[in-house]
Amino acid sequence: MVSSKTADKFFDSYAEGFDAIYGGSGSFFNRIISRLFRKSMRERYEYTLKGCRPVEGRSALDIGCGPGHYGIALAKMGAERVVGLDFAPDMLRLARKYAANAGVSDKCKFLERDFMEYNPEVKFDYSIVMGVMDYIADAESFARHVLEVTSSKAFFSFPSSQHWLSLQRKIRYKFKCDLYLYSRREVEELFERLSPEKYKVDDLRRDYFVTVFLS
Repeated sequence: MVSSKTADKFFDSYAEGFDAIYGGSGSFFNRIISRLFRKSMRERYEYTLKGCRPVEGRSALDIGCGPGHYGIALAKMGAERVVGLDFAPDMLRLARKYAANAGVSDKCKFLERDFMEYNPEVKFDYSIVMGVMDYIADAESFARHVLEVTSSKAFFSFPSSQHWLSLQRKIRYKFKCDLYLYSRREVEELFERLSPEKYKVDDLRRDYFVTVFLS
C-alpha cells in the first residue's frame, strides 16, 4: 500500500507512538508533539467525520486505518459497516482492541491488506485516506483505485510541501522511509485528471484536505 517495505516496518514499530497523537495515551511522546501535530490531525479528523454525514446505515473504508479511530467513530455514529486496511499488525491490534472497548466490533473489520490488491464486491459509500498519501510513490494510480471502490465521497489528506515543518519532516524521515510532499497546485492537477469539477481542496496548513464527490 505504501512506497516501500521500510515504511511498513517503520509504522509497525511506531504503532503506540502514532496512537498517542490521537489521544490513545498520555505519554511523554504525546505531550512533546501534541502542540505541533495534533491540531492539524484533529482538523482532518473532524472534517472527515463531518463529511461522512449522513452516516447512519452507510459503509466506510478506512485505508491505512492505523489504530482505527476514524472507523470506530463512524461506527459509533451509526455506520452499518466499516472496513479498515493497514499493513502494520500492531496498528490493527490496537484497532480491534478499541473497537471492542467501544462496543462496535460487530460493525468493524480490520484487515492486514495491501489496498492496491483489495477489490471489494460492493463499493463503499465513503472512503478515507488520511496520512497515507505521504508514502505513496504512484499517487495517481492509488487515488484512482480509491475512487473505483467508492460510491459517494472520498476524503484524502496530502502533506504540504509549503509548511514550515516540511523541511524538518524530510530530514526526520530521510533514513526511515520515502516521503512525498505536495504543493496545492500538484494536488489540484492530480484531481483535475481524475475527477474534474467534482472535488474541493481545503488548506489545513500542514495538509491539503481533499473531498471528491462521486454522486
